[in-house]
Amino acid sequence: MSNESTTPVWHLHNHALVESTNDLAGQLPGWHAVVAERQTSGRGRYRRNWVSDAGGIWVSAVLPTPGPAERWAILPLAAGWALREMLATLGVAGTRLRWPNDLMIGPAKLAGILVERFNPTTAVIGIGINYTNDPAAADPALLGRVTRLADLVQPIPPREAVLAALLAHLAQAQQRIAAGGLTQLLPTLNTAWHTGRVAITLHPPASTVLHGTFHGVTETGDLILRTDDARQHILPPLDVALLRED
Repeated sequence: MSNESTTPVWHLHNHALVESTNDLAGQLPGWHAVVAERQTSGRGRYRRNWVSDAGGIWVSAVLPTPGPAERWAILPLAAGWALREMLATLGVAGTRLRWPNDLMIGPAKLAGILVERFNPTTAVIGIGINYTNDPAAADPALLGRVTRLADLVQPIPPREAVLAALLAHLAQAQQRIAAGGLTQLLPTLNTAWHTGRVAITLHPPASTVLHGTFHGVTETGDLILRTDDARQHILPPLDVALLRED
């Protein structure tokens, strides 16, 4: 499946209600995807609650990850590339990525990504897209902080078309990584970030907060930060606890 001339066939598992699409997908082989109308225990990074109300698109796609694990460490970034490219084909303009796993329109979140490894030969790419749902009704704290595909594209594309386009772009990302890593995706990817001022908090034992300008990521997925003293820092993702946009 690593040959880009080969189009993988996706096997879909549709559910009305699940606890977590990622948990179900973790038991499946590559090129399978779990789709749900609602999740009761959707989660984001650090197991933060992920509002997964009716009307959203909640999908977890299982991608094969052959070869050394290091090659696939950049999957969260590649998934962000795939999601942004897919939305562009639907006519959604002005999207940007917020490291590591959010897709934004200005200050409002449209979609999120959670990549998990349940076994060494596959990765589960969990993606939630606000489609016609109303996350702020489920959690008032989200008022003004989220947007929906229904607010951005008229007429809104059919749910099935959005899902098919998303899976196709995820397959492209997988094939490009298998063929040569992030190199082919990096130029486009690095135009998608908020490249203004940020505050980056490092994990213990450092627990340092660095302030500066975010300049995107390297081919291995490390963050590039130029601090106020004009020094450039290359930060491995596992060292970063939080990136906050100033």
